[in-house]
Amino acid sequence: MKAHTLSVLVENKAGVLSRVAGLFSRRGFNIESLAVGTCEEPNMSRITIVVIGDDAHLEQVKKQLNKLIDVIRVTDITYRDHVARELALIKVHAEAGSSRAEIMQIATIFRAKIIDVGTKTIVLEITGNTDKIDALEKLLRQFGIKELVRTGRVAILRGAKTVAGEK
Repeated sequence: MKAHTLSVLVENKAGVLSRVAGLFSRRGFNIESLAVGTCEEPNMSRITIVVIGDDAHLEQVKKQLNKLIDVIRVTDITYRDHVARELALIKVHAEAGSSRAEIMQIATIFRAKIIDVGTKTIVLEITGNTDKIDALEKLLRQFGIKELVRTGRVAILRGAKTVAGEK
C-alpha cells in the first residue's frame, strides 16, 4: 500500500468539497490528507488529496472523481517530480528553565518558528514534508504536547509543467 498524492482541479463553487468528500465516504475510500483552496484561476480550486492504496484502488478513486460534474481534472502526481509540504502548529508544555531552552534548541534544528510564548507553553510553527513534521512531533512528546494541528499535504509539480495545462 502506498500513499498517492492527487491534484484535483474543481470549479470554485459551494458544495464541491462536500461532493468530493461524500464520494470517498460512499465508496469506502479513506482520505489520509486533504487540503483545498483557490488557485491561480479565480473560478477554480485545487484539492490535494492523499489516498492510501494500491494502483487498482487509486484507479477506481480517479474514475469516480472524474464522474463528478464539478471536477475539471484529476492528476496523480505521486510518481512525478513535485514538491509537497504541510504545516503544523504545535503547542508544547514549557515551564521556565531547561526544558524551555531545549524546546527552543529543537525548534532551531528543525527550522521551526516560535510563534507564541506563554508562561507555561510555547507554540511552534513548522513547514515541511510529512517525515520532518513527524520527527519533530516525536521529539516534542517528551515535554507534553498540549495541542497539535496539521494541515493536509499540498503539492505542486516542479518545472514549467502545470496540472491545469495538461491535456
